[in-house]
Amino acid sequence: MSLDPALQQRIETLLSTNAVVLFMKGNPDMPQCGFSAKAAGILNALVPAYAHVDVLQDAEIREGIKAYGSWPTIPQLYIQGELVGGSDIIEQMLNSGELHQVLGLPEPDRTPPTLHITEAAAQAIRRAIESNDPSLGLHLSVDPRFNAQFQLKPVEGNEIVAESAGISVYLDLASAPRADGLEIDWVEDVRGAGLSIRNPNAPPAVQELSVSDLASRIQNGDITVIDVRAPHERQQAPFPEAHEVLDEDSEPRLAGLANDTALAFLCHHGNSSRAAAEHFRGLGFTSLFNVSGGIDAWSAEIDSSVPRY
Repeated sequence: MSLDPALQQRIETLLSTNAVVLFMKGNPDMPQCGFSAKAAGILNALVPAYAHVDVLQDAEIREGIKAYGSWPTIPQLYIQGELVGGSDIIEQMLNSGELHQVLGLPEPDRTPPTLHITEAAAQAIRRAIESNDPSLGLHLSVDPRFNAQFQLKPVEGNEIVAESAGISVYLDLASAPRADGLEIDWVEDVRGAGLSIRNPNAPPAVQELSVSDLASRIQNGDITVIDVRAPHERQQAPFPEAHEVLDEDSEPRLAGLANDTALAFLCHHGNSSRAAAEHFRGLGFTSLFNVSGGIDAWSAEIDSSVPRY
């Protein structure tokens, strides 16, 4: 694909006026694919601000940037006008320390996190790995939303190694600080048996909030309601109290609120609102509520003038 001169100029202007540019799907606060989420999560932890381009909102740039750097996939990171690569290369450079160098940052802190593995969990882990290739290591990743995942894979040598209960756990540079203080136990209950992970660094869980409690909180003026429904649903059954709506225009502003702001998310029945609340939990908000039953419960229990649909 040959680049239109005007498009090439757009790209070159972006790269010449911004030291760090990430071409991604979505934005750093709301990535729209796992690879973009990984790349943005790494940069968010290293630099206070950087330029980003949502290629889903600009089809011309989406195809043009692939041709510009002869790189076929998104995301793409450019530093000082030079193509670094996609999410896997960004992660590799992070773990090797090279990413810190090209960003002009001090050497990364490689202090191992403190892990707490119970003996029951350690025995279960030993049973799981004893029959595998001894060259494989038990890797633990903790993403920006504090989701933890274990994986057996080769040891590359750049990992941070934490020890607990005789178990060696290999972590990448981004996961290590998120894992500090992690408690790993083995539990057996009616749902089955498996590892239980408690991370003290993770924001508090989203809480369910009944419509009656929501009405009280609104009267007290100590909560912000965010309606996440589509425009046609909001028009069909408007929420009658003061509230915000969540859309592309409002999301950056809402994400910039103080992290201890009490937020209640409202949808039709309480399903998509929980997903929105979990997204804000991933941004570090600590007082989040999902309105149980949504606008339908509000109509049935609080204000029958609100249409049900």
